[in-house]
Amino acid sequence: MFQGSSALTLDAKGRMSIPARYRDALLAEEQGRLTLTRHPDGCLMLYPRSIWESKREQIAALPASARPLQRLLLGNAQDVDMDGASRILVAPELRAAAGLNRDVMLLGLGSNFELWDRAQWEARCMADVGNLDPAILEQISF
Repeated sequence: MFQGSSALTLDAKGRMSIPARYRDALLAEEQGRLTLTRHPDGCLMLYPRSIWESKREQIAALPASARPLQRLLLGNAQDVDMDGASRILVAPELRAAAGLNRDVMLLGLGSNFELWDRAQWEARCMADVGNLDPAILEQISF
């Protein structure tokens, strides 16, 4: 179960270090094998490979009316492996599609992650807080 946010930096080659709190689990359970793809909200999604494989089957089985979503998710999916320094390479086309610059945010969302440009994430976070549905908030006690 992945949760929390990590402020990270992409190096000049577009590599990103996987935070230590996730690293051991990803190496033990997935041998460092991950999949990156685009998200409709403008960020990237990072999945452990085994989770992605089941998601990929679900997406591929969608009806023809979902072709644009299939193109976005499946057509942009790239398998990545953690290197010896626990980094992954974010391909230039995915960096460009998500507007990723040097400073990024990695958000743990349970079974997967979102990867955002830090400035875009801060703006999105502010907008999301302003648009929270009060009915949903009533279902959670803090």
